[in-house]
Amino acid sequence: MVSVGADAVVDAPPEVVYGLIADYRHGHPRIVPAEYFQDIVVERGGVGAGTAIRFKARLLGVTRLLRAEVTEPSPGSVLVETDPDTGVRTTFTVAARDGGRAAHVSIVTELPARGLRGRLEAMFARRLLPKVYALELENIARVASRRP
Repeated sequence: MVSVGADAVVDAPPEVVYGLIADYRHGHPRIVPAEYFQDIVVERGGVGAGTAIRFKARLLGVTRLLRAEVTEPSPGSVLVETDPDTGVRTTFTVAARDGGRAAHVSIVTELPARGLRGRLEAMFARRLLPKVYALELENIARVASRRP
């Protein structure tokens, strides 16, 4: 298993930040970098646990249709997207900072590195995903700071 991620402190309350991440109809589409992720479609649910989505991911010049099932091991602080086809898992963790006026946000993806293809994907993920997640964290900070 290969783990790749990024984190940042966002100047917004953790409940606002988590709300953006967990809302796949209105919030999440506003925070993902559009150059890498497009066409998020909610197949079931829409907010938090029980949500199922599909979306297009454009990485390294290749566009793939992906799916994810959403769980919340710790509602309000930990949300996990799991691709049922590949086992790739992305975890969003939000923790209060500065007395609840800010949030520490981390995005970590775990990829099974089975076989040659899996090892190659992991190698590219180590190089690309930190950049993608840095953009997503910037978007979270920008959008969360505008919310009341």
